[in-house]
Amino acid sequence: MSWQLLRVYSLAPARVLALLAAMMLLVVTSVVDASARRPNIILILSDDVGAETVGVYGGQSYQTPRLDEMANAGVRFDYGHAQPLCTPSRVKIMTGQYNFRNYTHFGYLDPRQTTFAHMLKAGGYNTAVAGKWQLYDNTFEQLQGSKPGDAGFDDYLLWQVKNAQKGSRYWGPLLNRNGQLQQFEHTVFGPDVFNNYVLDYIEAHKSSPFFIYYPMVLAHDPWVTTPDMRDEATSDQQKFAAMMAYMDKLVGKVIDKVIESGLADNTLILFIGDNGTDRDIVSRQHGVDVRGAKGATIDAGTRVPFIAWGPGIVKGGIVSDSLVNLNDILPTLAAVAGVPLPKDYPGDGESLLPVLSGTRELGRKELFIHYEPRWPSGVPARYAFDRRWKLYEGGDFYDMQSDPLESSPLAIGQLDPEAANAYQSLQNVIEGMPGELQSTRRWLPPNFYPMLAGSFLVLLLFAWLIWKIVRRLRR
Repeated sequence: MSWQLLRVYSLAPARVLALLAAMMLLVVTSVVDASARRPNIILILSDDVGAETVGVYGGQSYQTPRLDEMANAGVRFDYGHAQPLCTPSRVKIMTGQYNFRNYTHFGYLDPRQTTFAHMLKAGGYNTAVAGKWQLYDNTFEQLQGSKPGDAGFDDYLLWQVKNAQKGSRYWGPLLNRNGQLQQFEHTVFGPDVFNNYVLDYIEAHKSSPFFIYYPMVLAHDPWVTTPDMRDEATSDQQKFAAMMAYMDKLVGKVIDKVIESGLADNTLILFIGDNGTDRDIVSRQHGVDVRGAKGATIDAGTRVPFIAWGPGIVKGGIVSDSLVNLNDILPTLAAVAGVPLPKDYPGDGESLLPVLSGTRELGRKELFIHYEPRWPSGVPARYAFDRRWKLYEGGDFYDMQSDPLESSPLAIGQLDPEAANAYQSLQNVIEGMPGELQSTRRWLPPNFYPMLAGSFLVLLLFAWLIWKIVRRLRR
């Protein structure tokens, strides 16, 4: 035994205990300090809100001062894209993967999938979700998808966890809080309930790192009045304007709460749209009328507001022209939180942290979308695009600047050099991407043909009965 060990063993017991206590305190203090430095994350996903609806994107029809301020003080991505429809976007953003890997049914998230909540929870975050769920089942199929706990959330307040529990999301909402249904009075506005839950969660967890996923119910139809505009006689377009203004107000409350709580320097807030605006809505953008294109693969169907804010994390005043999409959110959250990516993550997205910090733009030149809605609305498609050109698998090629509605595909044999180079580059992207469409036609429910046959038989029976009655009357 060495003299050094003998000296340790010769120390008085009280001194040994004091030394051990000091060492333990040092370790605990280091852990607490590391936890305190870990950024809080709030991810807000608006519902059916395209880029043309927000003022900072050139929108002229609606009042969005808080979103405009958020973008001006943070990073605005001018080329942010989602899927054309809600569930494909929600599965994509939560798992960071292309739809061909894990999107199999509308209104369904496979419980075996690893989500950003699983990732952050494993990294020591408190996790919560408030707003729209719609990831367990749908109207047409017998499914049992993910409940919030399955998807990695410790706490939740949600609308439509199960389709049978749908109820209202607006006035007099039916909501599920940690497994308990609650029917609110008709005077209660659902978006307020969700927002207050988020504000309370921030207050309750401000001493430890938290992740809040806030998939808002605004501004999806049905078009309703808000607490700030109660005129039922107004048009759907006017109600949508009121819903947009109220959504903006609620986002502002979240930002204010973060600032008031002293968390602004250590919190990242992201605001993103889940798909284009509803087709019933026409908005003015840069002096041009833009009809919503939810469900469609044109630019207005996928280009959405994509904003990041956080004074201690995000360099303010940046307008980024990087091509970004929902795949990028999961790796961005991993980078911001300093936690490892899921072991099974296929690398479909890229961290946006270099852009947020003002270090560099992404080197990405094209985006790819695999869209198979598995819902009656929306035609399946695989396509790649850059800031101007778009190519569909199958050959249709468009100049989105001169033909935003994609009404006239370009003649491939008559392309100028710039267009020809873009065509070849996009073709390479599509050919290099795995996965394939299961169908190029609109989706029909599995029981559609039996229902159609049954309806036909009922009509035949009805016609036979009428024929019998008419024959009797003629006798």
